[in-house]
Amino acid sequence: MSNRGGVEILTTDEVLRRYHGGPKSGVFTDGSCEGNPGPGGWGFVWVENDEVVHEGRGVDPNTTNNRMELTALIAAYETLPTDCATSVYSDSQLCVKTVNEWAAGWEKRGWRRKSGPIANLELVQKLYALANAHPQVTLEWIRAHDGSRWNEYADALASAYMLAGSGE
Repeated sequence: MSNRGGVEILTTDEVLRRYHGGPKSGVFTDGSCEGNPGPGGWGFVWVENDEVVHEGRGVDPNTTNNRMELTALIAAYETLPTDCATSVYSDSQLCVKTVNEWAAGWEKRGWRRKSGPIANLELVQKLYALANAHPQVTLEWIRAHDGSRWNEYADALASAYMLAGSGE
């Protein structure tokens, strides 16, 4: 365990020992950024009946939190077979609302918002296309840091770059 700026950073092993609540199946995603912009990371974990099926993570030396949240979702959808029926969870309301509520209208308007440009447009377009290519997958919001084991695990994957930089 590490503490950066008052935020506790856990390893995935620490998460598994500490947390047991939340959904037992699905794909859980998270993005992290130290500073905004700054160095960041993303992670996802696909679990079935409390067992890891697949996980992934990555880093970016100069990014934003929203870019990392979107990247985690993209990587998760890219991992899933197109005929997969599951839930994908994100603790980013912005990302969930983007896919579930706003993107269809933006696409109809030529990828424009009434109020101005769409931030991270290339990532939004890619994620929206992937979500549409997985018709049996639902994207759901999950509260951050509420003790949900697999959401905390995804957070640990996304934050691993911070531990690597601290010598742990």
